[in-house]
Amino acid sequence: MGKQILLGIIGVSSGLIVSAGVFTVLISVGLIPRFAGKMHVARKIFVLEEMVVFGTLFGGFFSVFSDWGMVGAFVREHAVFGSRATEGLWNLIGTVFLLLFGIFAGIFVGCLALAIAEMLNTIPIFARRIGFRHGLGIAILAVALGKLAGSLVYFTQQVYLYGG
Repeated sequence: MGKQILLGIIGVSSGLIVSAGVFTVLISVGLIPRFAGKMHVARKIFVLEEMVVFGTLFGGFFSVFSDWGMVGAFVREHAVFGSRATEGLWNLIGTVFLLLFGIFAGIFVGCLALAIAEMLNTIPIFARRIGFRHGLGIAILAVALGKLAGSLVYFTQQVYLYGG
């Protein structure tokens, strides 16, 4: 019993430290205020910050307690949409959800990476060092499109299954 309590305390403490680090990075790069400025909702910056915290807690909860997130198993088991339509409709809903999640997660990670790069002035320093004067926007767009193409190949060809 004491071992379980100790492991619980260590797990909760580690989670708090990691989440504090993640939020510190988000605050230090100014990502949330930048999003608020771009979306013209600066008056609602606290709502955006709360949604980031809520999303982190929500994701963390379902990654630890994955049985609670098994909505699909419940829907299929109870044939929520009728005995014939449940499988096809649930596959469609799941596909749409995964597409939307992938798009928004990709946008967030891309914005975070660019915010960190901007904070560290890596792009201007790199451009100055290699003597790059014109077309910096095109170069950044080319990098973004290259990452998109690589991601599409990675997932459509299922490279993640065999690693090469």
